[in-house]
Amino acid sequence: MPVVESLLAPGSAAYNNNRAHMLGLLERLRACEARTVAASAAARERFEARGQLLPRDRLGLLLDPGAPFMEMSTLAGLGMDKPDPNASVPGGGIITGIGFVSGVRCMVLVSDAGIDAGALQPMGLDKLLRAQEMALDNRLPYVQLVESAGANLMAYRVEDFIRGGSTFRNLARLSAAGLPVVTVTHGSSTAGGAYQTGLSDYVVLIRGKSRAFLAGPPLLKAATGEVATEEELGGAVMHTHVSGLGDYLAEDDRDGIRMARDILAGMDWPRHTTPPPVPPRAPRCDAEGLLAIMPADPKQPVDMRQVIAHIADDSDFLPFGEHFGGATVCGHIRLGGWALGVITNNGPIDSAGANKATHFIAACCQSRTPILYLNNTTGFMVGKEHEQGGIIKHGSKMIQAVTNATVPQITLYCGASFGAGNYGMCGRGFAPRFCFSWPNARTAVMGPEQAAETMALVTAAAMQRKTGQVDTEKIAALKAGIVERFERQMSVFATSALLLDDGVIDPRDTRAVLAEVLAVCREAEARTPQRLSFGVMRP
Repeated sequence: MPVVESLLAPGSAAYNNNRAHMLGLLERLRACEARTVAASAAARERFEARGQLLPRDRLGLLLDPGAPFMEMSTLAGLGMDKPDPNASVPGGGIITGIGFVSGVRCMVLVSDAGIDAGALQPMGLDKLLRAQEMALDNRLPYVQLVESAGANLMAYRVEDFIRGGSTFRNLARLSAAGLPVVTVTHGSSTAGGAYQTGLSDYVVLIRGKSRAFLAGPPLLKAATGEVATEEELGGAVMHTHVSGLGDYLAEDDRDGIRMARDILAGMDWPRHTTPPPVPPRAPRCDAEGLLAIMPADPKQPVDMRQVIAHIADDSDFLPFGEHFGGATVCGHIRLGGWALGVITNNGPIDSAGANKATHFIAACCQSRTPILYLNNTTGFMVGKEHEQGGIIKHGSKMIQAVTNATVPQITLYCGASFGAGNYGMCGRGFAPRFCFSWPNARTAVMGPEQAAETMALVTAAAMQRKTGQVDTEKIAALKAGIVERFERQMSVFATSALLLDDGVIDPRDTRAVLAEVLAVCREAEARTPQRLSFGVMRP
């Protein structure tokens, strides 16, 4: 394949400025994530006094040493729990990610009980649903370490109660799809949360620590007047000896996690972790350069082939339709040895570019080649010439192809993702298999200046019709307010908080992350779990 040469000039003013800007955003990202870890770790003394491990210590024991673990949605709910975003503790009260347990690639969920006793936050519900969706899409066993006070009643919303039922439906779907659900219940699993335990195929309970009941002692007394202890209602010994809810009785957290690992090890689960068909080759361009490609000033143009040069094996890129619809860049690479189609943008998407992308998506589906969308677009071209040339119908063809593609699609927001360009480039609403962002990514219906100017023109025209004059001060204030609102909402720290991606990644980790998710996708294709009419049901 032809090699893409780096156009970066290390040490130049532009290089240094772009790099410093990206590093500043990464520092902010890591500070947000560190607050979550610190908030949970602050409960260490309390956990140790109870003879328990902290949630992240449990996770560390569960996962295979040295194997990759891809944590998801670390910014979930950022800024929604406290007025000051710099004091916010993101994460939604749970830890989710894909990792290896006894050699089996699994979706893992851990209740972060060090924070608010593991009470599920509103965005934690969305994060949980997304984890279950990824497990279903990628045919992954589902392992959960549960200790939760249930829903946060102080932040109760009836819609969360209704949507929470979907989490239980998904556990049943996972089981019926032949994807084992393995649960260690480390502490409380109360009310609706009890079904996290009850809908599992394998349940490990901890002596003297696990609690699973539909109504705890206070609610039971309030509802019926009956008085009972927690152990009588839902203790580990009762559930393993009397009710049959538990399958394994562990002595402590470590013993319970050992049992979970033994359960996975004892399964005759197909481990399709075969190497890629072609040996991986490192890019010719240093990963450090990925920090400096995207301009600190988002209005500056960028050649997205430079991103390809820094992530593709040997920096090789075979362009598709290079001389037709040139602002839409399509082509083939290998990444970590895996074949991959790439679609990206060096300008707005015009009719030729939309048609080329549609053709390329179909060709990738024909050869069963996954597609990577590197988003950096202001959208589809507008104007009389383009409207008369059929930009709507040609863009619609591209959206049809993206929607109905039969291969895994992976989206990475590298820069702007504006307007219908977000749709044509497989934005979150089009259900890519995985969706990640760089810290500088910006997502909106349009750029803030364009939005402000549009509304200013509409408002000024309305003023002119009503009063015969335009209040320039009001128009200026209107524009300033719109720009501020758009800038705040398009930031990746806002979009990722709303789960509009699966996580924000360091650009230097792009190749490793993409290679891992490609392996997940290929493994899913090779696996055919034994489907059941219903999920596994205990006696």
